[in-house]
Amino acid sequence: MTLALTIVEDDLAAPAVLELLQFHLDEMHQWSPPESVHAMPAERLRQSDVTFFSAWDGETLAGCGAIKHLGEGHGELKSMRAAPAYRGKGVGKAILLRLLEEARARGYVRVSLETGRPEPFHPAHGLYRAHGFAECPPFGDYVSDDFSICMTKDL
Repeated sequence: MTLALTIVEDDLAAPAVLELLQFHLDEMHQWSPPESVHAMPAERLRQSDVTFFSAWDGETLAGCGAIKHLGEGHGELKSMRAAPAYRGKGVGKAILLRLLEEARARGYVRVSLETGRPEPFHPAHGLYRAHGFAECPPFGDYVSDDFSICMTKDL
C-alpha cells in the first residue's frame, strides 16, 4: 500500500509538528553523545536559511524534513524524521525526494547530510545510499570522529 502523502512547506506552528521535532531531539540525545547531537530545535528550523517541510497522511503528521542553504550550489538535509507509526512505510523516501526536488529547483549541485554511525541510524544510511548518497569527508562545522558519518550526493 502506497501512502497518499501531502508534503507542504511548513511554518512549524502545528502542535503535532513541534511534538515530532521534540521526539526527534529526544531520540538524538538518547542515541548520541552530547557533542554529536546536531539536530535543530524548532527555533533554528524557522530561520531564513532553512526550509522545513511536513508530510501529512490526511490530518495525521507522518514525517518531516528540512533543507538548509550552505552556500553557492550546496544544501544540507536536516531533521529527517518519520513519525513512529509511519516508520518503514515510505515516508522518509517521500520526504527525501521532495527535498531533492527543492534542491534542484534552487540550482544546488550537491546535497549533503550528517548522521550517526551506530545501529539506530542504519535505516537512514540505507535510505540515503539507495538514492545515490555516498560517504564523504566532513563539511561545514562537522568533524571526523567515530560517531558521525557525512554523506553527499551530486545533483
